[in-house]
Amino acid sequence: MTTAETLLAGPRGRRMLLAYARDAERTLQPEFCSDSFDYAVSLASYHLESGREGARVLFGPGAEEARRTVLTADDVAHRLSRVPLPEVTAVALRSALADAVDAARYWQDPEGEDIVVDAEPVRRELRRVAEHIARSAHAQWWTTPAATDQWLVGWSADGTDSVGSTTAELLSDYGDRTAAEEVRAERDRPADPSANWSGWWWSTPPTQCSTRLLFAGTPAGLWFVEDSMGWERAITRRVSIPAGARVYEVDGAPAWAELCRQFPVEVTAQKRHDWYRTTGRSGRWVIPDWSRLFERYEGVHLTVAGYLAAAGTAIAVDTDTASVIAGWAPDETYWLTDTVNLGSDDSRTWVCDTSGRHPSWIEETHQ
Repeated sequence: MTTAETLLAGPRGRRMLLAYARDAERTLQPEFCSDSFDYAVSLASYHLESGREGARVLFGPGAEEARRTVLTADDVAHRLSRVPLPEVTAVALRSALADAVDAARYWQDPEGEDIVVDAEPVRRELRRVAEHIARSAHAQWWTTPAATDQWLVGWSADGTDSVGSTTAELLSDYGDRTAAEEVRAERDRPADPSANWSGWWWSTPPTQCSTRLLFAGTPAGLWFVEDSMGWERAITRRVSIPAGARVYEVDGAPAWAELCRQFPVEVTAQKRHDWYRTTGRSGRWVIPDWSRLFERYEGVHLTVAGYLAAAGTAIAVDTDTASVIAGWAPDETYWLTDTVNLGSDDSRTWVCDTSGRHPSWIEETHQ
């Protein structure tokens, strides 16, 4: 696929394009306007979610009129067609990607915005945005493999997540717990995928992960966090990677499917309810068996392009089995062996400044 097609292929990519277009409009038209693309998306999303548990609500001046105003996908697409696209900047692109990552939800039905951007008229107009971004030099690193300069992000007070176990022990314990949970879920949970039940929806390894440094010297892991908790302080540590480390590159759905084919572990009973809600698919589910994968690779890296195209989708593994990339963030590399030193003394503390139009992470200096 071309980069533009990659950006249109998955729900996270389409949400990134939506975030970029909304921000572009706000740049040129900061004041509220009922004829804006931004307002059309908000109103259409509200009506698509109406009646669902946890759906957004409208209140205040104009709320009654908004509830009576129904905009179609064609209306939203028409307003999008009128949005001028400014020159792509690194900051705007980073913010759009961060918004799309933060909006990821794998335990519920797609949000109204997800439905809006998946409608055919809107997707057609989003292609203009995708091609605009694809031509930018600021998006070229999205297809690159794991960088050699890697940083671990810690959100706790001291920037560490003490586990007290080796990576091999974590993987072995995870494998045992996953197998045991599948037995329990098969016994205790309803087979109907639409039943109101939730569980452990992630498909990440149980080990630590790291990301590269971005253009401003901040690790990508500071910016790109799925369903973030609003953290405003973090400590990052440099990761020491041995020469010749073998890293498996997940650059799209086929690469993830291949991992699942080579190292499958059944998770149907424990994932079916959450993954049915987020993908609409009913059937058998598998994930990679991380406890076996370490014999071949030191790490697994998810490219930004791979994330945007495939995260949150039902990825076909074979004729009756599928999988989901869930809980990952773009550019994350999960480490599967203790040959990678995650305890470097090279650490930095960051605080998030939210006073500007776009948030920024600033290194905290000690006098």
